[in-house]
Amino acid sequence: MNRLLMTSAAALIATMGAAQAKTEIQWWHAMGGELGAKLEEIVKGFNDSQDEFTVVPSYKGTYPETMTAAISAFRAKQQPAIVQVFEVGTGTMMAAEGAIRPVHQLMKDEGAAFDPQAFLPAVVGYYTDTAGNMLSMPFNSSTPILYYNKTVFEKAGLDPNAPPKTWAEVEQFSKKIKDSGAAPCGFTTGWVSWIQTENFSAWHNQPIGTEQNGIGGPTARLTLNGPVQVKHWGNLKKWADEGLFKYGGPVGGDNAPPMFYSQECAMVMNSSASRAGVIANAKDFDLGFGMLPYYDDVEGAPQNSIIGGASLWVLEGRPAEEYKGAAQFFSYLSSPEVQADWHQFSGYLPITQAAYDLTKSQGYYDQNPGAETGLQQITLNPPTENSKGLRFGNYVQIRGIIDEEFEQMLAGSKTAQQSLDAVVERGNKLIEDFAAQSQ
Repeated sequence: MNRLLMTSAAALIATMGAAQAKTEIQWWHAMGGELGAKLEEIVKGFNDSQDEFTVVPSYKGTYPETMTAAISAFRAKQQPAIVQVFEVGTGTMMAAEGAIRPVHQLMKDEGAAFDPQAFLPAVVGYYTDTAGNMLSMPFNSSTPILYYNKTVFEKAGLDPNAPPKTWAEVEQFSKKIKDSGAAPCGFTTGWVSWIQTENFSAWHNQPIGTEQNGIGGPTARLTLNGPVQVKHWGNLKKWADEGLFKYGGPVGGDNAPPMFYSQECAMVMNSSASRAGVIANAKDFDLGFGMLPYYDDVEGAPQNSIIGGASLWVLEGRPAEEYKGAAQFFSYLSSPEVQADWHQFSGYLPITQAAYDLTKSQGYYDQNPGAETGLQQITLNPPTENSKGLRFGNYVQIRGIIDEEFEQMLAGSKTAQQSLDAVVERGNKLIEDFAAQSQ
């Protein structure tokens, strides 16, 4: 009996030793709720697929909170191996010399399966340098699309299967909707900065800054006060005064979705990753999907939209074996099966062509109308220097300035030109401050 107990104890100790021998890889992220639960399911799939590494996901709050926590931890030499950073934090991460290990370097050093050409250009363009090297691993990428109320369209005498393609049609449809009494307001929008300024510019092949919108280097400065952007902001002010457009609020425009769900506004422009939430809340009307509208008198429009969301950055200063595990995890994460599943569950875009093709072959887009809209939009044309994305230091604060100046324009205290001039002047000061601090 004693010998049996000793044998069992020895086996238990051996099992515990084997379990303890697995290298832990800390991943700090900003995804709570259902998305966080799905993320943990993906991690479990990787952990169960091999016996060398254990990825440990930890929720650290909002995107800004997660990035701030990682930077503080790095200074204290307690950083995780992987951190999720939102797209506008790219410039900040890049400037942290010696703090990050570029993904292309990681995958090469560790001999992990990695083909940069497999990724959708409009997705990875945001996270590559001017030589085309990937700096971080895209994970959750979205792009803004148009959601519209087919029931209201029909009441207003509009074709419920024909969303507006141009801004002229948005204006025309909104007037018809309002005048007919089908809904009090034509349209609203989330994220004035991301959708009506950054994506608007890319969609019209207009720069928002020099040096490829900041991707070319730290000397880049904002130029988003051009005639096309000024025209659009001016129109939004005019349409707001006429009651055709209702402002959804600063930052993410959190008041916009409720105005759409309550049928106060017949159209809303918001993230493709909002799809599940929109469907869940659009219980009382038929829902339609469309691409972002464009001005048909602007040469080069429509071009392609740009992404939002976040990517995964690898931090320096961890033991060598953790980098081997991180590389294997990234290979797993970008596999067609994992990406297709994540895309279909979350509404985020697949990051590879293979995941897109797999989703298509599974019949997902046929069964879920509108789910392909964002992908069709970002892949409409190969990205240009104006439509790859943007990369400026202190850009989180600059988005706050965009909201402030937009609100001043709506209040009538500034013209569209004056507001956008102020965005450029105030924003460039922040960019210069960032450059000085990063030297």
